[in-house]
Amino acid sequence: MFARNLRNRLVMLFLLIVLFTLTALGSYILWFFYQHNIASLNAAMLSQGKIIEELIYRDMSGPIQKAQIDEKIKELTSRIDLRVTIIDAGGTVIADSEQNPALLENHGDRPEVAAALSGGNSYNIRTSATQEKSLLYVSTPIFYQNEITGVVRVAMPLDHIDAGYRKILSVLLAAALLTSAVAIIFSLAFAYRYTRPLEQIIHTANTIAGGDLSKRVFIKTGDELEILAHSINNLTSSLEDKVNDMIAQNHKLELILQNMGDAVILLDRFGKVTTANKTAMVIFGITDQMLGQHNIQVIGNSLLNKAIQTTLQENQSRIIDLKTNIHAKKRVFQVFLAPITGSENDIGGVLSVFHDITTLQEIHDRQADFVTNASHELATPLTAIKGFAETLLDGALEQPELSEKFIRIIHDEADRMHRLINDLLKLARLSAQEYREQIHLEAVAILPVLTAAKQDLSPRWQQKNQTVILKCKQEGLTALAHPDWLKQVIVNLLENSIKYTPEAGKIQLTCWQTDSQIKIAVQDSGIGIPAKDLPLIFDRFYRVDKARTRTAGGTGLGLAIAKFIVEMLGGHIAVESKVDVGTIFTISLPLSENRP
Repeated sequence: MFARNLRNRLVMLFLLIVLFTLTALGSYILWFFYQHNIASLNAAMLSQGKIIEELIYRDMSGPIQKAQIDEKIKELTSRIDLRVTIIDAGGTVIADSEQNPALLENHGDRPEVAAALSGGNSYNIRTSATQEKSLLYVSTPIFYQNEITGVVRVAMPLDHIDAGYRKILSVLLAAALLTSAVAIIFSLAFAYRYTRPLEQIIHTANTIAGGDLSKRVFIKTGDELEILAHSINNLTSSLEDKVNDMIAQNHKLELILQNMGDAVILLDRFGKVTTANKTAMVIFGITDQMLGQHNIQVIGNSLLNKAIQTTLQENQSRIIDLKTNIHAKKRVFQVFLAPITGSENDIGGVLSVFHDITTLQEIHDRQADFVTNASHELATPLTAIKGFAETLLDGALEQPELSEKFIRIIHDEADRMHRLINDLLKLARLSAQEYREQIHLEAVAILPVLTAAKQDLSPRWQQKNQTVILKCKQEGLTALAHPDWLKQVIVNLLENSIKYTPEAGKIQLTCWQTDSQIKIAVQDSGIGIPAKDLPLIFDRFYRVDKARTRTAGGTGLGLAIAKFIVEMLGGHIAVESKVDVGTIFTISLPLSENRP
């Protein structure tokens, strides 16, 4: 439509230019023709008037001669096509070639007569009152003895000049029409030549604006339009490259956003959730239908909403710790909040990144508990040692029986503290990454390990008159493990059974093979473990009955070490127990044939 309007404007512009030029030229030609003819006619008539003035100037000297002038003028003008009028100095018509001078009014007020009476030649064009047509009047003064005695006025109709004028005008109008037609044809062709490429450029530009960046403009005009087409092509190519780069960058960012381990949620300036990555949707249970809802409805935490509002108000990033319950589980997040600003620094929303520190928090809590429990466990024997040592120094050494008892207690407490420190060192060593990397798993025969553990602890179970039975359902069983680590596990479990099994009790070591695992069970007929304590017995320093455990010399780390080692070997440990019936610890280890 723009091109069509431009085409129409170009045609109208060319037509107006042609018409204006023709009008100006025609007007000038008509004006020049008219002025030239009038000037020529004026000169000719002035010459005629001068001749007549030479013929009659003597007759203007007296009344008798003046009376004869009218007859001479009529006789003279019978041979020329002119009207001649003789006017005296007072403006009275004394002779006229066509009218009776006595019937004519005074001509002293005629412009050409007044000018001639002033001594100059003059002419005037006006419509005659008697002939009712346009006439050219030329007047010249009559001098007699250097005095103006009258005026010779010569008049001629302008019919032939008007006819020529109209003829030229008709020719000019015909030429204008013909020229206008030619101008319209040429202007249409000229406008089409320039608007056709413009139409192509506009169409291609609209296509490009619609998103099709593969379109290009191909025109050959050899002028600025071709340069414009090349500029549009270069601009489109540059835009296409930038758009492709942006698409690639957005794709990368989208992949990073969707596959990053942290939950990312975008909120608008009203606190409504607009976008969430895959991790956020899984953690907080966000569905597509929940997008657009307020964050309290989606996440349900007023502390987070308050932090979001503060971020929007202060326009500053902030980090908060967020504790919440998700699916009945306690979760701890470190939330990074940052305002999203536009080009004019107006805040359009908030970016929130949820870093799950639940595990770190649990580790921190466990470390704190570990330090507390270890300090407590070490403080108990140290307090006893210090107390009995002070008692001895205060005079108990003078009593042999009492001093021997105190020294034995100090020895037992020091031995328990030594075992506790050894267990802590074992845990530290097992937790060390470098140590674990130095240990290589291998095929370990189960029966020799069980036999060695039974033999090493024989003084303890024999002292309590207990029976330890070793039984393997298949011979030659091997597991993928480490011999020292596996023996440590069996020793810890067997030692634990010996401690909590009464005298004359029974302990059984059993091993067998399933489809893909080696099973090892340590079963006793001890005091058992309450059901409420079973999930916690593998925690460090956890004791079912702390008083009885300390009496038995336990450190509270044996089962924790056993579980830690079994899991490092790629296995699993389970426990079943009934109070006053007994306890069964079952270890599952991979077969040696399954070693990667």
